[in-house]
Amino acid sequence: MTTVHRPWLEAYADNYRNDEVVHPHCHAQAQLIHGVSGVMVVSTAQGSWLVPSGHALWVPAGTPHEIRMAGEVHMRTLFLMPEVEPSLGRTCQVIEVSALLRELIVAATLIAGQLNNPRLPAMVELIRMELLAAPVVAMHVPVPGDARLARLCTRFIRNPSDDSSLESWADTLNMSARTLSRIFQRELGMSFGEWRKRARLALSLKLLAQGASILEVALEHGYQSPSAFSAMFRRSLGYPPSHFRPGA
Repeated sequence: MTTVHRPWLEAYADNYRNDEVVHPHCHAQAQLIHGVSGVMVVSTAQGSWLVPSGHALWVPAGTPHEIRMAGEVHMRTLFLMPEVEPSLGRTCQVIEVSALLRELIVAATLIAGQLNNPRLPAMVELIRMELLAAPVVAMHVPVPGDARLARLCTRFIRNPSDDSSLESWADTLNMSARTLSRIFQRELGMSFGEWRKRARLALSLKLLAQGASILEVALEHGYQSPSAFSAMFRRSLGYPPSHFRPGA
């Protein structure tokens, strides 16, 4: 009887246009979604994750997700089998991609199907080590379960320049600001201010990837000046907004 050995690693390279969508699906294996260029918005039942170039999203096995492109995206995807999968948890998370991990991902797309290639076991182990050492980036924009709060969050996403206070949101929901603050922490694991900042950051990344100017993005997201927006952006991601514009 011939024994068929399953590969430890599968890797694929795909290119997408702006606003192209990979419709909801899931995989039996854990997945690492990396954009060599462009920005991706990956959505699950738990919320959305922004994946700019230089980063990757870890998606646990069996997690249904949709991917929407912001700008032209050159995607590189790894699928890791359970026997070599690093222990990164059962939730999606955005990680920084080191220079070494980036080159390993690109190289994997060239040799992943070559089961007898002597480089493959070493590459798989290096990829595992780099994933375990990679810094996690707070790029999750969660969706609240409370229907009334979800409607307000959706309204904000449609108009991110809205600078209404927590008290104003609480009045709309006919509750105290303290109660609404507790709901944000209970349902979303963050404060009202942190959620709004993340939502604005997510939306700004999409516009920057599509070629909008930093001034346009700053004003559309409620900032008084490009410098204020740029300072927030750099604090959050470690890069200036110009890093994510086409041709940067």
